[in-house]
Amino acid sequence: VQLQASGGGLVQAGGSLRLSCTASGNIFSISTMGWHRQAPGKQRELVAVMSSSGRPNYVDSVRGRFTISRDNDKNTVYLQMNSLKPEDTAVYYCNADLWPLGESGLRNYWGQGTLVTVSS
Repeated sequence: VQLQASGGGLVQAGGSLRLSCTASGNIFSISTMGWHRQAPGKQRELVAVMSSSGRPNYVDSVRGRFTISRDNDKNTVYLQMNSLKPEDTAVYYCNADLWPLGESGLRNYWGQGTLVTVSS
């Protein structure tokens, strides 16, 4: 099982980016999927998560600017980031609680991270 993230890049302040993360492998089911980020010199923080039923939750600093969504048929979670600010610059990591085939329950997985740089 692995999570593959993509979509990062360099954008000017006020611009937009869309991140994608797909879970692949022998998966029985997926619970929560979400995004965290880690800026230089700072701790990793939760950005947005979405439950398997589609309920989103956001950190206050991105609410109203970022939108999380998921396609359960594709085992993919997205993060649409609008009105980007320089302080959004970070490595963004996808994260999922999923149940691999042959395992006894949910396990937590991380993607490899994708860099988002917002210039002022």
